Amino acid sequence: MATIHKIGRRKTAVARIYLTEGSGKITVNKKDLEVYFPTATLQYKVRQPLSLTNTAENFDVKVNVYGGGITGQAEAVRMAIARAMCEVDAENRLILKPEGLLTRDPRMVERKKFGQKKARKRFQFSKR
Repeated sequence: MATIHKIGRRKTAVARIYLTEGSGKITVNKKDLEVYFPTATLQYKVRQPLSLTNTAENFDVKVNVYGGGITGQAEAVRMAIARAMCEVDAENRLILKPEGLLTRDPRMVERKKFGQKKARKRFQFSKR
């Protein structure tokens, strides 16, 4: 199997992954997964597509991720791995799709508009 390259996005975070056959090692920005994502919740999110498809020990994942916050980055990595797992085996799509791992989460920060304090907050109305 050749190296599979996929991209995942969430908010302003972008993750590029390279999936190769190996022993289950995940490297994020040249650091170990446990070092880059210190909390168990984020580590679970990253490993979720591999554990659902029972292929956690079969593939090595090399990740380049930038932008956004730590949670957005973890979810971007999760999406990229899920996309790669679908390319490895078409049957994986039936497992990952109902879990919502192949859908890009469209929620983003709303921009500040001209003539307003924030995205939705207006300046106080003055009658006089």
